[in-house]
Amino acid sequence: MISIPNLHFSKSNPEFFATLSQRVNSYFKQNQIEKTANSEMIFKTVFMFSLYLIPYFVMISGVTTNPFLLTLFWAIMGFGVAGIGLSIMHDANHGSYSKKAWVNNLLGYSLNLVGGHATNWKVQHNVLHHTYTNVHDVDEDISPRGVLRLAPESQWKSIHRFQHLYAWFLYGLMTLVWIFTKDVFRIMKYHQTGLLKKQKTSLLKEVLIMVATKVVYFTYVIVVPMQVLNLSFWPVFGGFLLMHYIAGFILAIIFQPAHVVEGTEYPVADENLNLENNWAIHQLHTTTNFGHKHKLFSWYVGGLNYQVEHHLFPNICHVHYRKLSEIVEQTAKEFGLPYKTKETFWDAIKAHARQLKMLGKKPEKQMKMAMAA
Repeated sequence: MISIPNLHFSKSNPEFFATLSQRVNSYFKQNQIEKTANSEMIFKTVFMFSLYLIPYFVMISGVTTNPFLLTLFWAIMGFGVAGIGLSIMHDANHGSYSKKAWVNNLLGYSLNLVGGHATNWKVQHNVLHHTYTNVHDVDEDISPRGVLRLAPESQWKSIHRFQHLYAWFLYGLMTLVWIFTKDVFRIMKYHQTGLLKKQKTSLLKEVLIMVATKVVYFTYVIVVPMQVLNLSFWPVFGGFLLMHYIAGFILAIIFQPAHVVEGTEYPVADENLNLENNWAIHQLHTTTNFGHKHKLFSWYVGGLNYQVEHHLFPNICHVHYRKLSEIVEQTAKEFGLPYKTKETFWDAIKAHARQLKMLGKKPEKQMKMAMAA
């Protein structure tokens, strides 16, 4: 893995982001609104927590043991897990939910409430992904994942030829991988690379938090339903798997079409580890929006269909992205820079599938080596 401090963004063309930032700041000042959460966001927070917690409490109340209804409760909870991740945890861990750090920290731990680990997410997402978007071996969102090849620089395997077909089935496993294995391996890795220290925390502290919150999580989500409903392990664990499969699939198909999609770029540093563009312009080349016309869809996914705005201004609450998108698009066009967007979510999904298929093809370099052999 490349040492992060050794990668350098270009310092050229700083006028774009300076102009854009001035216009965005003027928008908030002229409209006399804060960059953080508003009443819409507070309502959404209550809604998403309710989507997860109400089915759970109804289920453990014992009002019904009907297998169909219990399955329905687990499924609804899956949508709730995804909603909490997309709309609440995401903003809070970016520090954009509130001006008060304790509010952001508290709501950021909603990730732990649903089985994850907030500090791991901050390092992977805020530090690595948001800084070095689509840079191979640094942005872990596109790092090699065995049977998935998400970047041109990643090693190709013959099974990748079919990834545009099987990837969709694997996406549902995303949160399950997080809570069972990824959190453990990543916390050790971030400790060894010094990234935990930069978050002003320690391995001991994070391990203690991780163990404590996961024990609480598995107790309330599996042990309690088994006890109060007098069910064996497998029916409850089956519901648990269904919940996470739904949540993982939703999260994957929202995040993947923003970067691993036809038309986005994968910048490669030169021999001196310099990247071609400055940070802001880098985000424009590596990020794609989608589905701007679908307001209800945008509301549920936490405005993350406005990925360009989110990557440029992660410290601004997502409820403002729709308005900011007009400013960002206009400014990008004035400076002759790309503003990548797909008209509908379905367009983005199809473009993601085409990108998976393209990345699944044997690289030309490897083909030449095979022919020479």
